[in-house]
Amino acid sequence: MLAACLRRLHGALRPAVLLTNPTTAHRTTPCAVVSVKVSARVTQITLAASPRNSSNTMRFIDIGANLTDGMFQGQYMGKAYHSPDVTKVLDRAWAAGVEKIVVTAGSLPEAESALALARTDDRLYCTVGVHPTRCKEIEDSSQGPEAYWDALRVLLKADAADGKIVAIGECGLDYDRLEFCDKETQQKWFRKHFELAASFKLPMFLHMRAAAPDFIATLKEHSATFTRGVVHSFDANQEHLEQLLAFPTISIGINGCSLKTKENLGVMAQIPTSRLLLETDSPYCDVRPSHPGKVHVKTSRQAKDKKKYDPEMLVKGRNEPCNIVSVFAVVTGHRQVQDIEAFADDVFDNTMTMFFQQ
Repeated sequence: MLAACLRRLHGALRPAVLLTNPTTAHRTTPCAVVSVKVSARVTQITLAASPRNSSNTMRFIDIGANLTDGMFQGQYMGKAYHSPDVTKVLDRAWAAGVEKIVVTAGSLPEAESALALARTDDRLYCTVGVHPTRCKEIEDSSQGPEAYWDALRVLLKADAADGKIVAIGECGLDYDRLEFCDKETQQKWFRKHFELAASFKLPMFLHMRAAAPDFIATLKEHSATFTRGVVHSFDANQEHLEQLLAFPTISIGINGCSLKTKENLGVMAQIPTSRLLLETDSPYCDVRPSHPGKVHVKTSRQAKDKKKYDPEMLVKGRNEPCNIVSVFAVVTGHRQVQDIEAFADDVFDNTMTMFFQQ
């Protein structure tokens, strides 16, 4: 607790840096949010070159954002509605207190794109791996599965000195969408990801959907070499949570999809603070009005339909990293957290330990 208090004091004194261009990371004049005005159309943020406002000291790390998704290029269901706007999306994230973002990759092409994006800003990082529903891409690769897998290793080796790749994944098992990839193929390549993680000494960014028994069995199978990881977008039951927490280096990632029902909220409340991480899974998994925890979200951002795109506003139905504050509000509200700044610091530290420890 003392360390958390010291961090908050430091946060109140150090300048907050907000950028308007992700390619010029940390090159602008330090500034702080000194006032916020919400109109009918847009939230106006007033900036000034001054110490960070003590009321805006909470720091966040979004452990999973799909920023290579076509929606951030203005593409929705194969149709173009607006120009690429990743820069604006990032601006909103930094202004909301997000200090780092892990860009999630689910295939070789996505890993290449995620790494390229991560190299444009000091605060962006990425994963390298293949989503369980995409594993058939490995098998069907024109150059063969081994060449596909070797290409992932090449990416990892090339980044060894830079440290932009902070996890292996997204990988795991998804039995809810077997129409995309069968169980056997998923299991085969899930096991291969453990080899990658061991070889490159990286944590794992894990996916578990309707497959808890096999997923947990696979974790046990590799317990001798497994170091640490996070089961992201967690939405399983209390029994499965307890089984996962039995692995001392497993953490649990929470986003809007983890908070859809009262049962979800009850399970989330049982996650030890020391094992909790936060994410948005943008552009998916937002906290929606139909979710029971929405009552804890006291602030909102104006959004427009993609057909009436406004670069200064969110797009309706498209989640963004800035919305991690909504996830945080639901989590702390339902858990009845009294000191939310200390809680934010604890979760921030959890994330640093998971992905950014030396």
